[in-house]
Amino acid sequence: MSSEPGRSLGSKMIRFAVVGLANTAIDLAAFTVLLWLAMPPLTANVGAWLVAVAFSFLANRFWSFERDSSIPLSHSVFRFVSLGALISLGVSSAFIAGLAGWIGIWPAKIAGIIVAAALNFLAARWSIEGRLLR
Repeated sequence: MSSEPGRSLGSKMIRFAVVGLANTAIDLAAFTVLLWLAMPPLTANVGAWLVAVAFSFLANRFWSFERDSSIPLSHSVFRFVSLGALISLGVSSAFIAGLAGWIGIWPAKIAGIIVAAALNFLAARWSIEGRLLR
């Protein structure tokens, strides 16, 4: 299954959190650049997400989780990206669309990132390892 079988759930959670922090920095940096280039906030959010999800998949696949060799790479990518679109992109876009007018673009973006983080752990684990809780 993996090059490091038996990694504990706690270890995976810590690794996922480290990747998540780096991923958040990448997402925010790309979002900043795209806003600076005068892209509308929702479009900038999609562009930043595309950059961040590529990094996140690779880092989580090769460092955070144990790979299930029975899940083809194409299926793992599809699961990760589609769930990421529903969770990360969906939540952050909803927060930007729904809250940016009230609390500002940045607080809305950050709130969306926070809400999506816990859901993403389960989604990433399922898409890479083929399991949620065990």
